[in-house]
Amino acid sequence: MNFETLFRSAAVDGWLHALDLASGLEIAWQADEPVVAASVLKIPALVELCRQADAGQLSLCEPVHVPLQDRAPGPTGLSVGLDAATLSWRDLALSMIVVSDNAATDVICTRLGIDRINASMRALGLPGTQLEGDCRFLFAQMVEDAGGRSHADFPAKPDLELLGRLRALQPLQTNRSTPRETSRLLAAIWRDEVASADGCALMRRILGAQVWPHRLASGFPEDDIRTAGKTGTLVTVRNEAGVVSYPDGRHYAVSVFTRSHDVRVKHPGQDRVIGHAARLAIDLLRS
Repeated sequence: MNFETLFRSAAVDGWLHALDLASGLEIAWQADEPVVAASVLKIPALVELCRQADAGQLSLCEPVHVPLQDRAPGPTGLSVGLDAATLSWRDLALSMIVVSDNAATDVICTRLGIDRINASMRALGLPGTQLEGDCRFLFAQMVEDAGGRSHADFPAKPDLELLGRLRALQPLQTNRSTPRETSRLLAAIWRDEVASADGCALMRRILGAQVWPHRLASGFPEDDIRTAGKTGTLVTVRNEAGVVSYPDGRHYAVSVFTRSHDVRVKHPGQDRVIGHAARLAIDLLRS
């Protein structure tokens, strides 16, 4: 089965890139097209956090007060918290990646600066990876496009006309990357190339703690194959990018971005195709 057939079978459009970290061999399907990053944007934020810590511009264990007011909406983490909280920068990063905490993400992005994150991506040779704003920016833009006043006004199931208007679903108008650049960024984290060795080790630890097993990990059910990565979900967008590690010591960066043809919130088949596509790509690399 080829990638086009596989994605079509799940009623999604798909984009993919997989990279063997040892040999440099690649598998690509529409890998240089701009794609909606959704929460995969949190990987560049994690990288910049560690780079600024390496430069002495912040301490990862510094306590950070997060008030209850003005938090980004979201279904997990501090976004659904009921009280003010104090966490270190590295524990905010854990929440940002492990449960995709939008509120923690925005605290981090405010401290780092969106322009600084983008500048680092360009310096790393990833000009197609760019953030237009944080999570609050993204949701405010969606509410504006829907003609509402608050996040509560955004429809649970947008119609086709609204979907066509949403800037958040247009790669060149929102937070974006390409599958190839996302895989290259992950590979650079695994090779200690984007920050200090300690900083990259922390990033690998955090990415390896992500809790979601329904996308990338679903393609690798063997107990001795490890996955580390970051999901992204936004209306019709379902993504995951990560690194798959085999017991023979070989590592593969793989990025799968999809866009659904419907607006169902729960769609197990479309989640699973991310793991199926990643497995197909890595099997090809290993063969």
